[in-house]
Amino acid sequence: MAVVKPKRTGFIGLGNIGKPMALRLAADESIDLRVFDVAPEPVAELVAAGATEAESIGALGNWADVICVMVRDDDQVRSVLGEVLKDLQTRNDFIPVSFVIHSTVAPETPAELVNQVMGVCGFAVEIIDAPVSGGPMGAADGSLAIMVGASSEAFKAVEPVLSVMGTKVIHAGELGSGTKFKLARNLLHFVSFTASAEAARLAEAAGLDIKVLGDVVRHTDAITGGPGAIMHRDTTAPIPEGDFWESVFSHVRALGEKDLGFAIALADKLGVDVPLARLSVDRLGPALGLQGDHDG
Repeated sequence: MAVVKPKRTGFIGLGNIGKPMALRLAADESIDLRVFDVAPEPVAELVAAGATEAESIGALGNWADVICVMVRDDDQVRSVLGEVLKDLQTRNDFIPVSFVIHSTVAPETPAELVNQVMGVCGFAVEIIDAPVSGGPMGAADGSLAIMVGASSEAFKAVEPVLSVMGTKVIHAGELGSGTKFKLARNLLHFVSFTASAEAARLAEAAGLDIKVLGDVVRHTDAITGGPGAIMHRDTTAPIPEGDFWESVFSHVRALGEKDLGFAIALADKLGVDVPLARLSVDRLGPALGLQGDHDG
């Protein structure tokens, strides 16, 4: 039986999410992990967990098969890649390096990083965008969703490493697709936060306990799936007449418009501004793919 060598993996950026992600890798026998961060404390914690401290970012580039990067922003990602590329030309085993970006960057940044590689080094460096969703809690228990933009070959090369850190690792498409996937997911995330604040203001004005409201929202979203509960169609085009989803979403719209109407009336009575609720009354039906008015 052939002995499978551990995957040589570097991890750069041991912050709130990066550190627990790296700890998952350190605990896995299939991973030979080396880490780098400018702060000594998380590095020491990773070393205690079984990882090795990298002397420098450049040293990781000369050693690793996969380099995972979880730093603050686009500029830091570019800087890290630059450090990797400085010493990469001295590498003599000619094994392609997968440079995996877990940071959420601008949609055009992954392609720009490919140009950065091409302009500096002819050595094979595969840029892969793989932002994550699930926060520190998902990172700690290895249940992150990881959305990957890469060629099929590049995805296969990094999937064993990513699967240690996430229970939902998806190949979103070509380079850049992972980032676009994450931005679409976070659009929903933060618009929902804004709507949550609107609901809290209404509840507070009505004399209700808004912490208990939060408990109820989290409880019921865990049962129903929250906003994602309606995301089952493979298109946003209008629903054809007689389609299965027409009756389902017509019921959703009827309930939604009724309850939004009551909520807006209560807000008006209490003097609470609820612009998202007013917008939603008009846009709920078209958002669901329904055409025309419902019968009430």
